Order: sequence, then C-alpha cells, then structure tokens
Amino acid sequence: MAKASPTTKSSTFRLSEVAQQVRPPAGVVTTGWPAVREKCRDLGITFRPWQNPVGQLILAKRETGKYAASIGGTGMSIPRQVGKTFLVGAIVFALCLLRPKLTVIWTAHRTRTAEETFGKMQAFAKRKKIAPFVEKIVLGSGEEEIRFTNGSRILFGARERGFGRGFDEVDVLIFDEAQILTENALDDMIPATNQSRQDTGALLLFMGTPPKPKDPGEVFTRMRTEALAGEDDDTCWVEFGADADYEPTPLPAPLEERDWEQIARANPSFPEDTPREAILRMRKKLGPDSFLREGVGIWDANTSRAVVDPLSWDGVKDPASMAVANLALGISATPDRSTATVSLAGQRADELWHVEVDEQRGGMSWVVRHVADRCAKNDIRAIVMDAADPAVSLVDEFKKAGFKVTITTTREASAACGQFYDSVIDTRDVRHIDQPQLNVALSLARKKKLGIGWVWDPLNSPGDITPTTSMTSALWGARSTNVKRPGRGKQTSSERRAVVM
Repeated sequence: MAKASPTTKSSTFRLSEVAQQVRPPAGVVTTGWPAVREKCRDLGITFRPWQNPVGQLILAKRETGKYAASIGGTGMSIPRQVGKTFLVGAIVFALCLLRPKLTVIWTAHRTRTAEETFGKMQAFAKRKKIAPFVEKIVLGSGEEEIRFTNGSRILFGARERGFGRGFDEVDVLIFDEAQILTENALDDMIPATNQSRQDTGALLLFMGTPPKPKDPGEVFTRMRTEALAGEDDDTCWVEFGADADYEPTPLPAPLEERDWEQIARANPSFPEDTPREAILRMRKKLGPDSFLREGVGIWDANTSRAVVDPLSWDGVKDPASMAVANLALGISATPDRSTATVSLAGQRADELWHVEVDEQRGGMSWVVRHVADRCAKNDIRAIVMDAADPAVSLVDEFKKAGFKVTITTTREASAACGQFYDSVIDTRDVRHIDQPQLNVALSLARKKKLGIGWVWDPLNSPGDITPTTSMTSALWGARSTNVKRPGRGKQTSSERRAVVM
C-alpha cells in the first residue's frame, strides 16, 4: 500500500498515510482526545503529527459516551523505537488528572520491560509541571505505583511474576508486550475491568510487535486477524510496518536507500526522534527475522522467509512413508550444544526418497549410543555430519566406538541443501511423515548464501533447526556414493542391548 512520507508536517493528515493497517471500531461519533491533548499541553507535553490520530482512535467514543473499543480493546502493532510508551504514558497521565480516582494497570510480560516502563513514567511524574499533582511514587518489588493527589493511580508490574491478579475496579488496562500474552493472563486480568466506575467504560490497550514463532502470541494474533477481517466491530487495530514483501539488505552490507524508505514507512518517528544510529543498532543486535518483526513491524516473517513454503512441504507428506533401502543417518546439534537431532533417510519401495526425524533430545551424550543401536538394528550405509556443525565434536567418540563418520565439505553441504530443495520443489521425489518437529524446524530454517549456492544458517534462524540440518545430511548420505560405510562398531551384542535399556 503506497503511503506518503511519515515526515509529513500537516497536523490534519490521515492515519492511513503512515500506518500499514487501520481498522477503527464501529459507531464512532466523537473522541476524548481533544481534552487529553489540551491537558497534556498544560503539562508541557506535545505530540508529533502522527500521534494525534492514534490518540483519537484510542479514545474514540460512541453516541452513548462509552469508549468504542471498550469491549474488544485497541491493538497496536508497532516496531521498537517509535514512541508508543511516550504516547500511551501521556494519555494515561492526562486521564488520571482529568478523572479523579482513576485506576490504571500497566503490565508487561517481562520484569525488565515493566521496570523500564516504570522508570520512564517516573521521569514523567517528576516533570516540573506534573510533580505538583503527584502525591507519591511507590517503589516496590515488581509492583511499583504512581499515586496522584486526586486519588488516581497507575500500577506497574510483570505478568511473569503473576502481577495483575486480584484487582478490581480497574478503569484502564494496558497490556504491553502483547505478543507474549497468554489466554490465562487475559482470563486473570480482564474481569478486573468489569467494575470500572467511569462513565466512559473501561479502556483496554494491547501493544506489541509481531510475535516470534515460540511466543504465546495467540491472543494478539487472533485480535489482529479478526479486526483485519472486519469480524469485530468492538475492536480497534492500528499497525505500523514496512511492506509485507520487504527483504532487508543482508549484513554485513550497508543498508540501501530502498531499506531506509521501508524503515521510514514502518517508523513514523524516523528520523526526527529515532536516528539512523538506533535503527543500525537494532539491525546489528537482532537476528534477520527479529529485525523484520521488531525493527520494521512485519507480520508472518516466520513463514514469508521460509526457504521451503508450507504448501510445497505439505504436498510431499505421506504419513505411511517408510524407507526400506539405502538408509543413512544425519546428525546435527544446536550452536550451544543444548539439543541434538538424529534423522534418517532412505529409499522407499517405489524408489522415492524418505526423510524423518529419528530422535531429538537435550544434550549430546546420548547420540553415539543411539546411533550404535540404530546401526545394530538396520543396515545403515552412512553416518553424515556437516563439517561446520557442532555435532562434529562427536567424531572421536564415534571412532572409539568403531564407527566411521562421513563429514561433508562446504561444497557437499551446499549440494545437499540444493538436492533437498529440488526434491521438494522440483522433482517432488521425497516424502516425509508429517512430524511436527520437522515441520516447525523447516519453517524456521533460513539460508546463508555461499558462492552460487547456499547452506542452512542455524545462527540466523529463529529457533532450533537441527531436524532440518540433520535431515538434509541424511538425505545426502542416502543418495551419495561418496560416503564411508560406518561399520558395526566395537560393541558386543550384549553391550548393544544395554544401550537400548
């Protein structure tokens, strides 16, 4: 969607000029924003042009005077370093002063985030024009509070510590880090707003970035899905982000002009409030997928950048698949050696190829014994590892056990990746049994360019991809003639039985 530059200075421009998605609740006739903006002006707080229409939507009201999104809440998907804490903090400070005895609960998932937010709000409270209205700043262990002289208060805490349970008569409920918001936390906290004493009804805000693959992001994702589908008239959704098909220039190359254009689309505070240095810092510290989600606000970065698309992978599944010949094992470990995976590949009776995860466990001490047991039970033609994989540290242990291991060179590893890709996308001559751990690992696996080819990139993949890397090695071992026969090892039959036990 084409948008005007976020550096537009007009105070009347539409939010759609800077936001990627805007879905207001139904029935909006007025907003509480003008009163809040004027109170903020009295307090010495001013806003950027883009923040005005966001404030108007957050405080939008229906003809009854109730907040239009009081039931479903307002969701904001917004990258880091944009200024959401400043905007929302200013809104709740103004509301606390405009509405005596207002109770605000501001909760984040992590303790560190909650403490950082409280620190920023402390600075707000100590401003010269605000301090006279603040009765006390309460410093507690995970439950900090700002109390106002008119009885209003803002409480801060982390959901990971159980903060938010047991409150009642809550008027404003803010879910920071909403991409890590569980159903249980929502169930614990939403009832607290049922007894709001405000004539406007309760105000609910959900703020976050697109969830990571391992985040419990169902609540935030469902809110977005229903709002964008037009299925929820009681919910407001505002989303800032780059274009969905944007692919940043990979490190270590510098960002190009097209990158900065996308960053400007995603971050309306760039470059006035968020300098280039801040963007470059995020790019360097975050992985490629994390930068897409948290740096430029792209949803579905997990699947849009997958090497093998889910539809193609689903098209070669066969739950009844089984290898009967040319069996090979592939071994891979995570960079920190906390998890290892052994995969098996081979040829089926119909001469198609078969892949599956044979075993995945924590640590690496179990790998050699497991492989020895597998070799005792089956005619394994090769045990394969990538020379760059942490699992190669097991080679000496395999030698002591009497097994020969095939170590693929960089060139062979690249060929193995290309071979697997072609088998799924082009020739479609490989089958898998629809194992969840392999499906997830393949969706997370990213590639690293290598000359004219590529290899899997575990360091820049957003999760454990050892099922993918070990499976790729196993398939190469099943199909290649350049492998070492592993042998039967030095164990006696009784020792192999002991391994199984």
